[in-house]
Amino acid sequence: MTNLDEQEKEKFNSLDHSWWDPEGPLKTLHDINPKRIGYIKQFTELKGCVACDIGCGGGILTEGLANQGAHVSGVDAAENLIKIAKKHALDNGQTIDYRVELSNATATSHEESFDLVTCLELIEHVPDPEALIADCERLLKPGGTLVISTLNRNPVSYALGIVAAEYILKLLPIGTHDYSRFLKPSEIAKWARHVNLELQDVSGLYYNPLTRSTKIGGPPIVNYLATFIKEKS
Repeated sequence: MTNLDEQEKEKFNSLDHSWWDPEGPLKTLHDINPKRIGYIKQFTELKGCVACDIGCGGGILTEGLANQGAHVSGVDAAENLIKIAKKHALDNGQTIDYRVELSNATATSHEESFDLVTCLELIEHVPDPEALIADCERLLKPGGTLVISTLNRNPVSYALGIVAAEYILKLLPIGTHDYSRFLKPSEIAKWARHVNLELQDVSGLYYNPLTRSTKIGGPPIVNYLATFIKEKS
């Protein structure tokens, strides 16, 4: 069984031509990206780092990592988004290895190949999040860093992450998220422990739609990032 929801894939495939519009339906991703990269830099040196962005979409984070000097691969199941990512990288002189692929296939062909694996805003869209974490662990070299971002599952995150973000403020396209797939930090930490990933940090991500500013830190009430280190053998 592949760890892929075809409806989720097609939902994001349909956003291909607006992916790189900083004022379009994904403007929030553009706004939060610098802070996300700053957070990642707290845990790993990006210059010269060999990194893999799982669920890279059209490449917003992927290019950001490359701009910091990382040697980056980007993997996504959505063909349209990989096509857009390749074109944008070419237009901007970036050398990024983009592939239409699932995480399991990448883990099989590139086991223990990366210093850094990022998996941002993907885990809540797959049928088996525990298997996705296991794939990310297989990709990492011993001592490597995994960074995951997702949404917590609680009444506040439903109110802010779906009702406000999608229906009232229109920060994201309606239907972007399914509350039943939101994940508590404790759940992600448990699955990570099963594959010998050691939790380093959990930090809330806060976005102000009026000022379009981002803060990372504090409790993981709605959006959050979690960082893990793969144990050295």
